[in-house]
Amino acid sequence: MAHDLYVLGGAQTDFARNWAKEGLGLLDMLTEVLPAAFADAQVQSSEVQVVHVGNLAGELFAGQAQLGGLVAAADPGLVGLPSTRHEAACASGSTALVAAGADIASGRYDVALVVGLELMRNVSAKQAADHLGTAAWAGREAVDAEYAWPALFAEVADEYEARYGLDHAVLGRFAEIAFANGADNPLAQARDWAFPAGSFAEDDDVNPLVEGRLRKTDCGRITDGAAAVVLAGPDYAAEWAAARGLDLEQIPRLSGFGHRTDTLLLADKLDASRGTDHLFPHLHGTIHDAYRRAGLSGIDDVDVVEMHDCFSITGLVTLEHLGLVAGGKGGEVVHDGTIERTGRLPVNPGGGLLAAGHPVGATGVRMVLDATRQVTGRAGAVQVDGARRVVTVNVGGSFTTAVAFVVETGA
Repeated sequence: MAHDLYVLGGAQTDFARNWAKEGLGLLDMLTEVLPAAFADAQVQSSEVQVVHVGNLAGELFAGQAQLGGLVAAADPGLVGLPSTRHEAACASGSTALVAAGADIASGRYDVALVVGLELMRNVSAKQAADHLGTAAWAGREAVDAEYAWPALFAEVADEYEARYGLDHAVLGRFAEIAFANGADNPLAQARDWAFPAGSFAEDDDVNPLVEGRLRKTDCGRITDGAAAVVLAGPDYAAEWAAARGLDLEQIPRLSGFGHRTDTLLLADKLDASRGTDHLFPHLHGTIHDAYRRAGLSGIDDVDVVEMHDCFSITGLVTLEHLGLVAGGKGGEVVHDGTIERTGRLPVNPGGGLLAAGHPVGATGVRMVLDATRQVTGRAGAVQVDGARRVVTVNVGGSFTTAVAFVVETGA
């Protein structure tokens, strides 16, 4: 990319926490995650020049909009800065990162704070599903479904089955790998969950159907949480590195990105893609935009993938759009060990959305944070040996918004 963006550091909250049960809310999340992010990045809040916030539905879940101002309320050092909230459904955090990168690349600012957050467990499951359903086309799709998003992604699974054939064992194995990875992640929502025999099979007792062909362990859970990173341009990052006795090549950077948006209605997207090589051509284009901007030939140049797996079918589809295998062939790399943490191309070594949890506005930021941990050898129990380049893939809605980043270090 012509103008690399450096990630100086960041932090996330524990995605297993239920903040409302603790009597806490969005402001409390910010007052916890921001100091931790600044400490990890070794910067003061007064060094930040611009703020970008990712959030889907603060006003629905918490009765709170104007989150740019809430960030300033959480840290007086941020008062007076330009601060903007970004919404793109589950890709809200990634679009905040894209905007921060544009700000730095433009030369207007040198240092940006990006924070994503969501409070989602303070309402009933049905009310949460209704709030999340606003990211679909209200009144036009999933209108008869109890849970809009499992229903819509069940339609994706039906389309996949119609085009290629689909054995639930593939979805079950994808989910099983995710939850096994999440068990080693100290901040994962599902790290302490137990899975009796049959949890990843077509077992109606322990793994019942939720909507369509999707079962309990095929479906990610929303949760509460926040993640934040501090980004810097190359000049500032070089000075920052030199002051700490580091080489700039040791600092993780966003070397490429892709960002595309398709039409809102899932049926329209699927209709338009029939007869093409991909269910979602714009997703394939987004990922390959990131490769191109990073100067990569493709997935063979990548060590780790942090991908959006809100449902197991989402993960399967994304595997194929990465260029790893052709359409309908994703099951091969799910079953042969390729995507396991010790495999040829580890996918979601910390558990992904299925196991790590999905506080919607925080997810894209968390992905980039986890990627920086991987490429600097700081991922702890979920570290992939030799990881130096990670691609992140974050989608919003029914693959409506797609954002990808290449995160790497030269050291």
